[in-house]
Amino acid sequence: MQELAGKIRAIPDFPKKGILFRDITTLLGDAAAFRKAIDKLAVNYQNTKIDAVVCVESRGFIFGAPIAYKLGAAFVPVRKPGKLPYKTYKVTYDLEYGSDTLEIHQDAFPSGANVLIVDDLLATGGTTKATAELIEKLKGNIVGIAFMIELDFLNGREKLKNYKVNSIIHY
Repeated sequence: MQELAGKIRAIPDFPKKGILFRDITTLLGDAAAFRKAIDKLAVNYQNTKIDAVVCVESRGFIFGAPIAYKLGAAFVPVRKPGKLPYKTYKVTYDLEYGSDTLEIHQDAFPSGANVLIVDDLLATGGTTKATAELIEKLKGNIVGIAFMIELDFLNGREKLKNYKVNSIIHY
């Protein structure tokens, strides 16, 4: 995965001082690397029955939509409050400083559906854990969680220890 990691630009002090931001736009701008990243994420689930791929806006959509297509699964967006037009379930979760809220349509997938969560990056795990809560509220069966990048030093995997987590690039 060094080849793919080499396509990700590191930007110091963004969005604030002390943060080393992993910019995926350079990987996305390389068609061959982007295709390889999607293939590497999807291959782990090609022999698993996946009914829906659930992704959080907005960078999760970039990876989740083509993976849903490759797996022949539905694509389900999880969004910030007020962005989904139909009845929703919501969950509020804690951030380092404050809180955030996510929503999913109440009819996003049928009860018992096999669901794969896809996002670009695993940091502290809070957003993904909140997404899992929404899926479980709909009685979905989470068969896996896939990330392009995992920031190992933030121990986000610990919040997701009850799920099968796969990341292809580790920092």
